[in-house]
Amino acid sequence: MPKHPDPGRRSERSRQAILDAARELVSEVGYAKVSIEAIAARAGVGKQTIYRWWRSKGAVIFDAFLALSEADEGDMALPDTGDIEADLKTVMRATAAEFADPAFEGPIRALTTEVINDPGLAAQYRERLAAPVDEAKKARLRSAQQAGQLAADLDLDVALELLYAPLFQRWIHRSGPLTPDYADALVDLFLKAARP
Repeated sequence: MPKHPDPGRRSERSRQAILDAARELVSEVGYAKVSIEAIAARAGVGKQTIYRWWRSKGAVIFDAFLALSEADEGDMALPDTGDIEADLKTVMRATAAEFADPAFEGPIRALTTEVINDPGLAAQYRERLAAPVDEAKKARLRSAQQAGQLAADLDLDVALELLYAPLFQRWIHRSGPLTPDYADALVDLFLKAARP
């Protein structure tokens, strides 16, 4: 009795091929030069297959990076050694290194541009990527509050902005290097403001 191919498995294979192709193309040629046609050709699927799942190039590329971050961050918890300064410096140094990495930098600049220009994509970004990551960061800050290392009345949303916005601004404006020393300086300033 002949076996029939499993359409679900075939669909998942096609979907993964599309996401891989989108990531590869953005890294190779830059966001502006990527087209749905190029993604389809690289993935070995028809354009209509892509349009069945995504409404735009930005949406495909967003999902490609979301899938990558989900694979990398199965457990999004921040380190908790009991020392908030050491833990924040570890996380901020890693964040600065990631933003300084050319393999990450180009595609994320492209995605950031899309998020800025597409309110629907911005909402997806906040809901599916930024919010879960921010919750993990706030959980670590809450633990430091409970240990008396941060002010009990610290607004955690504002605290995250104080900590991360300068790094993001330096990255987006290319106004200076994203070094471990810079990451440490941000943590030191943040803690001066946030300690009890």
